[in-house]
Amino acid sequence: MDETKYGKRDKAGHWRPFEAIAYPQVFMWPARPLAILKWIPSYLFPWNAIYAALAVLIWIYLTPSLDTMKSLSWDWIAFILVRNLGLVLAFFGAYHLRLYIQKAQGTRFKFNAKWPDRGNPVFMFGNQTADNMFWTLASGVPIWTAYEVLTLWLFANGHIPMLTWETNPLWFVILLLLIPLFREVHFYLVHRMIHWPPLYKYVHSLHHNNINPGPWSGLSMHPVEHLFYFSGVILHWIVPSHPVHGLFHLVHLGLSPAGGHTGYERILVGEDKSFDSHCYAHYLHHKYFECNYADGALPLDRWFGSFHDGTDGAQEAMNRRFMERHAKKART
Repeated sequence: MDETKYGKRDKAGHWRPFEAIAYPQVFMWPARPLAILKWIPSYLFPWNAIYAALAVLIWIYLTPSLDTMKSLSWDWIAFILVRNLGLVLAFFGAYHLRLYIQKAQGTRFKFNAKWPDRGNPVFMFGNQTADNMFWTLASGVPIWTAYEVLTLWLFANGHIPMLTWETNPLWFVILLLLIPLFREVHFYLVHRMIHWPPLYKYVHSLHHNNINPGPWSGLSMHPVEHLFYFSGVILHWIVPSHPVHGLFHLVHLGLSPAGGHTGYERILVGEDKSFDSHCYAHYLHHKYFECNYADGALPLDRWFGSFHDGTDGAQEAMNRRFMERHAKKART
């Protein structure tokens, strides 16, 4: 597949798609019912449906019974930790193996033609991939697991409201559909918060060491950021839901960052087929730091003035915003 049909490289070797980033024509007023109906399949498939199906399978086959989880014991907690480690190693590892070890498509559709850093002291071990894997596996997965264990324990003991498919199938489905949208709002709010200078300096800057991100960069965060990031699951401590909803929420949080940080616009499946990674907006955030804090269907960045659609016009607008801010600081 020829990348020049979809975009072009600048003199520095950075690739940019021809098509500007755009939000679906859904969340606007007046409402457009037909547009909403046309958007729903793309919202569900493939990834939200995959994560939801995975959550159901995990609940049925890879989660202890609620009776077992009434008591906090190391055997079932360790089982969930090992299960989550396996999920991350398989999911993140598959992207990394194909794109960065096998280099199956070379730099075709790669935003930054350079490979992950080696010999860079900003990274632990001087190696970007090793650093990213360390923070993902040593901090991200244990904190994900801690939230999951506590949530399942609360469900098992009746400390939080629980619904079932049998008692309320309609709300069961509606909540599943709403979780990714809630995730976007929560992520945006947390993301803006950790760009507050003190938190950025001591916490979020670790993630932003990855100016040229790869799959393992997705969950490479400071432990404090992991605590904020996975805290969205607290929704299920308040809103009546089922353990499947909590698992779906956490699986989405835990696995989706791999695809969102591939560093590629398109992932090739053979020579003539590919799928869109939908990660250009977030790549621009890693490149410029102060744009595209959200990354999804909700136009949060557009509403709050931090949207960069990848065009020259958006770049100029962002530069003007930076210059105006620096001029304001100089006057004070």
